[in-house]
Amino acid sequence: MDDTGDIQVRMKRGLQGNEQEDGGGTSSGSQETLKRSRKQRREKDLEEEEEEEEEGARWECLPQEILLHIFQYLPLLDRAHASQVCRGWNQAFHMPELWRCFEFELNQPASSYLKATHPDLIKQIIKRHSNHLQYVSFKVDSSRESAEAACDILSQLVNCSLKTLGLISTARPSFMELPKSHFISALTVVFVNSKSLSSLKIDDTPVDDPSLKVLVANNSDTLKLLKMSSCPHVSPAGILCVADQCHGLRELALNYHLLSDELLIALSSEKHVHLEHLRIDVISDNPGQQFHTIKKSSWDAMVRHSPKFNLVMYFFLYEDEFGPFFRDEIPVTHLYFGRSVSKDVLGRVGLTCPRLVELVVCANGLRPLDEELIRIAQRCTQLSAIGLGECEVSCSAFVEFVKMCGDRLTQLSIMEEVLVPDHRYGLDEIHWEVSKHLGRVWFPDMMPTW
Repeated sequence: MDDTGDIQVRMKRGLQGNEQEDGGGTSSGSQETLKRSRKQRREKDLEEEEEEEEEGARWECLPQEILLHIFQYLPLLDRAHASQVCRGWNQAFHMPELWRCFEFELNQPASSYLKATHPDLIKQIIKRHSNHLQYVSFKVDSSRESAEAACDILSQLVNCSLKTLGLISTARPSFMELPKSHFISALTVVFVNSKSLSSLKIDDTPVDDPSLKVLVANNSDTLKLLKMSSCPHVSPAGILCVADQCHGLRELALNYHLLSDELLIALSSEKHVHLEHLRIDVISDNPGQQFHTIKKSSWDAMVRHSPKFNLVMYFFLYEDEFGPFFRDEIPVTHLYFGRSVSKDVLGRVGLTCPRLVELVVCANGLRPLDEELIRIAQRCTQLSAIGLGECEVSCSAFVEFVKMCGDRLTQLSIMEEVLVPDHRYGLDEIHWEVSKHLGRVWFPDMMPTW
């Protein structure tokens, strides 16, 4: 055979060998090797896929916006601990968005059950995040040390741009224990540097008229809420300054001694934006205290200018101090009696409070209020909420009251001890009758047993 024929024979054998390998003609050892190779490749691919999935689910690799959302729900101490897990979480801990809203809890462990914000964390916040703070409150106990710590922090907020500030005393005294000059100097730092305050709650503090002028001078265009009950160093002139300059004021809360005809006229002038909420605390510090009277014409001017405004009044008086009140019509919408109030006063409420929406009576000396309750139902046609504590009402009168008010009574909180069974209704059947007129199931409230 020549060379050409020999080459063709070898090529043919080679092709046959390939065909046998592809077609399963190989030995059993070669088949096992091939299976193991394929299995290893599949296992490697699965491991790579699992690694990729784990990489995507690692907590430290979560996007910053998700971490921020999670951190916002954590208590401060837990948030601080979480920041020590890794670098990414520490960066999330210091994101400016996380420090816009913050409450400083300042108290002495020996005199309070509250858990105080750690001093080291306070230093870090002032150093790194004072310019991020926008919605801030200080919660302090009754100790002078806690109030001083709050003032110390306030005096350091020179780079802040607060929008809301609340000073909250969980027990008296607190801020009132401080020298007035110390408190005022700290507070005016915020007034001067913020220039965008919209909400200010400074109850039970030694704030005074000059400091209110500083507030108005720097925040008159932005202030919408001012709550400052029990501030003895503020005069009616100081409040009048706020009313004259803060045209965006929507809510105002103050003690009755600061309320005047001049203030109501100022709040009713055309240049002012309509007030939405006016809260008045009528508080007696000593039995027999004298209170001035507000003219009906002043209230009428207020209603004409702001016909939908809410007048909320809290009364903490002794029975013989109600003389100046509820003699003329008053546009109160939410009325709360924190001490015992006489039948005579409650009878006058039904005659002089046609805008009444909510009424709460804590006590009245356990004299039946049947006639007074019926009169309120007749005259106060917008009443939708009522609460009675240590009072007495016959079951029949109560059913008649509910029947007259109907399903507009969205809140009806009556202690079972208030209702006195009579010849028509007993306690076992009254809830059925009341539920029928309300259009929903109702039961009287039960006195808790301790």
